[in-house]
Amino acid sequence: MLLGSAASVQAQAAKPIPELVQKNGKFALMVDGAPYLILGGQANNSSNYEGALPKVWPAIKDMHANTLAMPVAWEQIEPVEGKFDFSFVDALVTQARENNVRLVILWFATWKNTNPSYSPTWVKTDNKRFPRLTNKDGTTSYALSPLYDTTREADKKAYVELVKHIKAIDGEQHTVIMLQPENETGVYGSARDYSKKADALMAKPVPAALLKKYNKTSGNWNEVFGKDADEYFHAWSIARYIDDIVAAGDAIYPLPTYVNAALKDPLNPDHKPGSYASGGPVYSVIDVWKAAAPHIELLAPDLYTPTSQSYEKTLELYARKDNALYVAESGNRPVYARYIFSALGRQAIGFDPFGFDYTGYSNHPLGTTKTGIEMVKPFATVYKLFGGMDREWAKLSFESQVWGVSEPDDHTDQKLDLGPKWNATVSYREWQFGLRKWDPENRNGFPEGSDTPSGGIAVAKLSDNEFLVAGLNARITFGTGEANAKKGILVDRVEEGHYEAGKWVMSRVWNGDQTDYGLNFAGEPVLLKVRLATYEQ
Repeated sequence: MLLGSAASVQAQAAKPIPELVQKNGKFALMVDGAPYLILGGQANNSSNYEGALPKVWPAIKDMHANTLAMPVAWEQIEPVEGKFDFSFVDALVTQARENNVRLVILWFATWKNTNPSYSPTWVKTDNKRFPRLTNKDGTTSYALSPLYDTTREADKKAYVELVKHIKAIDGEQHTVIMLQPENETGVYGSARDYSKKADALMAKPVPAALLKKYNKTSGNWNEVFGKDADEYFHAWSIARYIDDIVAAGDAIYPLPTYVNAALKDPLNPDHKPGSYASGGPVYSVIDVWKAAAPHIELLAPDLYTPTSQSYEKTLELYARKDNALYVAESGNRPVYARYIFSALGRQAIGFDPFGFDYTGYSNHPLGTTKTGIEMVKPFATVYKLFGGMDREWAKLSFESQVWGVSEPDDHTDQKLDLGPKWNATVSYREWQFGLRKWDPENRNGFPEGSDTPSGGIAVAKLSDNEFLVAGLNARITFGTGEANAKKGILVDRVEEGHYEAGKWVMSRVWNGDQTDYGLNFAGEPVLLKVRLATYEQ
């Protein structure tokens, strides 16, 4: 009886496996049984070796990140077919624990940026056993085809061995919280595989699950989808390929999984497949992927377009009621750091910019020309703010309401609808004191450094009249909503503070000059607890 009781207590104390949960159209990544916000940094692709790790951890620490996204390549764990080497995975997990950092492991295998470059030599040099797809003109593509069992089964075998190993070394501690099977799938230069095998499959009826998703009647791919048939077929083929691999891994250890997208221009939907990564989970085929890959929890954008109109549109397209928003990759130029506010305002479960280590590599022009601490600083500034309340914010995002905006390229004001009682205006290039109308000719100019957009505001609802507000280089001015339209507004109390062990700790109260002209956030981000009230006019 004592042994049985001890076993029961031990079972109850075991931490639950990470999972992505959904409630009322909202999502939370649950880690150790509670919502978790990924404040991530992805290392450079070739930093996935033990000898490079000493240059990774300092960057993640300086960034105030709580999660590292790190590739594990098929070529490094199975350089010889059937012989596996997990020494890097062991070192990665051990050192992550030593640095108090969680891990997202990226599986680079059949696809990495649509390419098989991270697959083993015995795969990528054997085009008979592991065929590449055929271009429309009959030439051979650089990309592997998703239509062959030999390739999928070889990839699946290695992935399953990786998942088995993660479970064996981390099944209780859960340092690894999520997996990305493959990377930026699809193909450039072609809409699909035009081999005889592919043509024969195109002539067959469209699968029932996809017909149901699109509310279509039966027919072959061209009959059902017309001009979109080639891309839809390729997306379905890749998604089914990966879903089969993920399902095999889930049967052993069901960590949350996501697939990332090399993006299609959100402002030019008429671009032709092949000019972008056709078949990958771009926004125009999200529904195809959802129908084809039920074991993949979410589809995530890789964002390397710094303009605000394009970036915000992509966030909108991927933040769906059936898809949790996770910025799986983002550029590391300073202008990208502002988008953390927008992502969190759209209930993102995480943000994960690319290229964060001190190996000296810069992927300019997609990223910054800076390396070292200068690259890290803009993101560290924002992460330091949210890092102290990552669990609290994740819980509020899941259980309450959140809003967030980032400074547009043209610095224009933005409106926040905070419900029936309250609203707010967010403005930029403001001095900390006073109103713009005092200086209509702008004789004093704008604050130094404000030419480049960098600001943002995030708001979380604590109660009907109380909000948590985080901001940087921005002003928020509260107003009354329809329910309070005939009343005067009073900023009743503003506390500056932070969270410690889940508890709010006040450092001071703002009043007078600090609240008479909106709440002003300068170059050092600040966290405020704001209580609003009204009075009869």
